[in-house]
Amino acid sequence: MASMYRLVMNESIKMVKKKRLLVVLLILASIIPMFAYAQMKVAENSLKQFGTTDWRAEQRQKITDYTRRLSSARLPDEWKQRIQVEVKVAQYYLDKDVNPASPNGVTFTVEFVRNAVGLLIPLMIMVIAADIVSGEHTGGTIKLLLTRPVPRWKVLLSKLITLILFASVVVVATALLSYLISGLFFGYGGWSAPRLFGFSVTGTEVDFSKVRVVEQWFYLLLELGLVWFAAVTVALMSLMISVLVRTTAAGMGIMLAVLISGTILTNMVSSWETAKYFFMVNLDLTDYLSGSTPPIKGMDLPFSLSVLSVWVLLSVLVSFTVFTKKDVLN
Repeated sequence: MASMYRLVMNESIKMVKKKRLLVVLLILASIIPMFAYAQMKVAENSLKQFGTTDWRAEQRQKITDYTRRLSSARLPDEWKQRIQVEVKVAQYYLDKDVNPASPNGVTFTVEFVRNAVGLLIPLMIMVIAADIVSGEHTGGTIKLLLTRPVPRWKVLLSKLITLILFASVVVVATALLSYLISGLFFGYGGWSAPRLFGFSVTGTEVDFSKVRVVEQWFYLLLELGLVWFAAVTVALMSLMISVLVRTTAAGMGIMLAVLISGTILTNMVSSWETAKYFFMVNLDLTDYLSGSTPPIKGMDLPFSLSVLSVWVLLSVLVSFTVFTKKDVLN
């Protein structure tokens, strides 16, 4: 246990010295104010349009606009299905008298994290994790690392634990910075605001039987738990790629291509059902809480969690198998 602690500490120190976590935090601190300002301008424009801060008027207008779009013959069927679901969910919020987007720091954090889990947070994780093993080859320290009187599996396990720790830091930092910065624009309230979750979407049908009202702090915790799971999945996939390739550039390039292709697939392949088994298509776990239409038929929260779990297990198995047998002399 003591040796593992020292190994993890050593990996953590190396990770901090690379200053990539600092870069990630600076990126977040730079872009979050832009999103918060944009959200504030949207609220101001809504006030000008409706002449009131009553969210119900905006919600009714949203339903009206969506309904008009459904009458367009040029709209693809898959988009019609999504809009029909949006209309039903919006009407349900109106019927239950629950504001889905009350202007406060907690609501902004919930929405920002929900939109960041599909690409932004995975990219941040990739930046930190992509060279955790391949960087040893690039720096020429791999031989020194593996000639120490420590089993190879322990060395890799320490790197795995370090990645999980730093992925957790990224998720917590994203939520914390979102709340602290957006609070300057919208205030720091909203913890006890009501929030609906438990929507079950199948095609154009929405099952409201399991929907329940919870306080927003609880909803945020649920959301962060799902985001953390997605972040750890990306971290362990990056670890596998870093073990399989010998250069940092190759590892980052592969993960970047995979993550971006996942975003494209999510928006374009609703008719290709096999794509739902790709891990990157299942990263948007928080959409299941808000009642969004799944990108591909047959997907739901248990399915996506199961797919990601299988990918995690396979990536760990491949990583340890290859790393323990890897020839570092050539």
